[in-house]
Amino acid sequence: MHFALTLVSPDPEAVDAARSLVEQAVAGLGAHVKETRYLGLNCLDKHIEGSDAISLRKAAEAAIADLPVDVCVQPQAGRRKRLLVADMDSTIIGCECLDELADFAGKKAEIAAITERAMRGELAFEGALRERVGMLKGLETGALQRCYDERVRLNPGARTLVETMTAGGARCVLVSGGFEFFTGRVARAAGFGRHRANRLLEDHGRLTGMVAEPILGREAKLEALNAEAQSLGLALADTLAIGDGANDLAMIEAAGLGVAYRAKPIVAQQADARIDHSDLTALLYFQGYAAEEFIAAAG
Repeated sequence: MHFALTLVSPDPEAVDAARSLVEQAVAGLGAHVKETRYLGLNCLDKHIEGSDAISLRKAAEAAIADLPVDVCVQPQAGRRKRLLVADMDSTIIGCECLDELADFAGKKAEIAAITERAMRGELAFEGALRERVGMLKGLETGALQRCYDERVRLNPGARTLVETMTAGGARCVLVSGGFEFFTGRVARAAGFGRHRANRLLEDHGRLTGMVAEPILGREAKLEALNAEAQSLGLALADTLAIGDGANDLAMIEAAGLGVAYRAKPIVAQQADARIDHSDLTALLYFQGYAAEEFIAAAG
C-alpha cells in the first residue's frame, strides 16, 4: 500500500533532524520511501510503500520521540478531506468557556476540577455538564459576553485551517459540548459554516442553572459527523475530526482521519494522529496542502 507520512514542527531544524531518523525506522520495517518533499519550511512529506499505517506511525514516533515533531501516517489516496468537524474548547480556542464563565461566579476552581475529570473520561459528560451549569444559577447573562470578550481567543492556525479547507471545497463544522452563545461567535471568528452546541437556559437576565435537553455530548458529536457526511454524500473516509477530550473520542475514532489536539491521554491513545507541538495548520499539512496554498488569516 501507499502511505503519506507527514512530519510537522514549529522548529524547521527539528523536521530536518527527524528526516533521517524516520527513514531508518521505515527501512527497518521493510518499507520504501518513494518520494520526499517539503510542503513548507516546517513540514516534510514522504510517500512510502509499506504494509500498514499503524506500524509505520509507531516506528516513526519512537524514532523521533525526543524531537518536537508531530507525525501523521495515512493512506496516500483520499488524504484531502471534504468535511472537517472540530471541537471548540481547548481545540479551536485556547480555553474552556464554562470554566472561564465560572470565574465570573467565583466558582472556577470547583467547576474546572469537574471539567478536567469529564474530559479525561472519568465522569459521564451529560451529568457533569448538568452539575457544572447548576453551579452557575443566578449568574447575570451579561457575564457571557464579558467572558467571550475577555477570555476567548482562537488557537494559532484556526482561521487559516478553516478558510483554506473551505476554499478547497470542504465543509467545516464546529461541534461543542459547550454553548451556542460561544460557538456562534467562535464560528464567525474562525470562518466555520455551521455550528452545533448546547443551550443555556435563562430567565429575566440570569442563568437558571439548567441546560436545554437533549444534551450534546459524545454520541451527539458522532451523530453530527455522520449527519454532516450523509448530507454531503460522503463516506466517513472523506472526513476529518479533531478534539481533545473524552466526549470527542467517538467522532475521532469514526472519522477518516481522527486527530487529537493537545489531548487527554484517553484521546491521544486512540486517535490516528496527534498534534502536540504544532499549531492547527498541521491539519492542512497532514492533508497534503503546501504552505503556499494556505489562506492567511486576516487581522
